[in-house]
Amino acid sequence: MSATITPQKPSNPIANTLTSGQLPRRIELYVLLGALALSAVLLLLIGFNIAGWLVLAAVIYLIALGILSSVVETRRKATDRVVRGLVTVAFLLALAPLISTLYTVFSKGIGVINWNFITQTSASVFNPDTLEVTTQVGAWQAIVGTLIITGIAALISIPIGILTAIYLVEYAQPKQWLARTVTFLVDVMTGIPSIVAGLFAFSLFSIIVGPKAFSGFSASVALSVLMIPIVVRSCEEMLRLVPMDLREASFALGVSRFSTITKIVLPTAIAGIVTGVMLAIARVIGETAPIFMAASFTDNFNSNPFDGPMQTLPVMAYTGYKFPGQDIAASNDSAWGAALLLVFLVVILNLIARVVAKVFAPKGSR
Repeated sequence: MSATITPQKPSNPIANTLTSGQLPRRIELYVLLGALALSAVLLLLIGFNIAGWLVLAAVIYLIALGILSSVVETRRKATDRVVRGLVTVAFLLALAPLISTLYTVFSKGIGVINWNFITQTSASVFNPDTLEVTTQVGAWQAIVGTLIITGIAALISIPIGILTAIYLVEYAQPKQWLARTVTFLVDVMTGIPSIVAGLFAFSLFSIIVGPKAFSGFSASVALSVLMIPIVVRSCEEMLRLVPMDLREASFALGVSRFSTITKIVLPTAIAGIVTGVMLAIARVIGETAPIFMAASFTDNFNSNPFDGPMQTLPVMAYTGYKFPGQDIAASNDSAWGAALLLVFLVVILNLIARVVAKVFAPKGSR
C-alpha cells in the first residue's frame, strides 16, 4: 500500500513583499485634505488667517504622511514621501507670490484696459458744455516708448553679447589674459544695480549733450549695460552644450572655423540662444530706475529717441502712484493698466521667441 503525497501549493514570498506594506494609492490627497480641515479647525479657535492656515496645513501634512508611511511602509519609503512633500511645499511657496502678484495686477488692471486706453495718450480734456476738465487716461505714448527703448537696447546688446560668447567659447584659450579679463568684466556687470546703469548713462550723455540729456537713446544705453552680461552668459552656456564631435567632423571635412560656427554651431544652439535673448529682454523691459534716470517721463507723445524725455510702461506705472495728477483715481487706474500691459507684452515676446526657436531649431530636435 503506497502513501499518496498531496502536492502543496508553493508560496510566493516575492509577490507578498511587493503587494504588502503599501499605503493606498491616493493617500497623499486624503492626508492633504485632512490636514487642511484640521488646520482650519485649529485656527478657527484662535483666529483664522489664510497664510497661517496654509503653513499649518503643510506642517500637519508632512508629519502625518511621514508617520503613516513609517508605520505601514519602510523607512526608506517614508523618507521618500516626506522629501517629495517638502519639495512640493517649497514649490507652492515659491509659486504663491507669483500667483498673488498676477492676480492683483490682472484684477485691478483688466477694467482699465480697452481700445481707447491702448490707442490714445494721457491728456486733460476740457468740456465746453459742462465747463469740466476731465483726465483722459491713455498708454499709447508709453507703449511706443517701451518698444523703441527696448528695441534699441536689444540692437546694441544682442550682437555684442553673441559675438562675445562666440569669442569666449570658440576662439579664446582658457588661460588667455583677454578671455579672463572679459569673463571677469561680464561677472562684474552682472551684479551692477540698475540705478547705477541709469546714472552712468545720464552722466555720459550729460557730458556729451549737456544738462538736458533726457532721451530714449540714453535709456537704451542704460538697459544695454544690464542686458549684455545676461546675453553673454546665456549664449556662452548654449554654445558649450553643442557637442564637440560636430565641430571636429566639420573640421575633418576641411570647413573653416568661421563656416563651422555660422553653419553648424549657431544653428544647433539657436533655440537656446533665442531663449537666452528673450530672458535678457524680459529682464530689462520692466526696469524703472534706469529709464527714470536717463529718459525721465512725460505724458506727451514722443517717438524720437534722440530728443526729449520718453514715457515707458514701467515708468508710467511708477509715476501713476508716485506723482498722481489732480484726478488721483485716474492716475492709479493708469498705473494698474500700464502694469498689466507690460505683463501682456512680456508674454507676447516670449511666445514669439518660442515660435522662432521652434522654426529655426535643427530638424532632429523638433
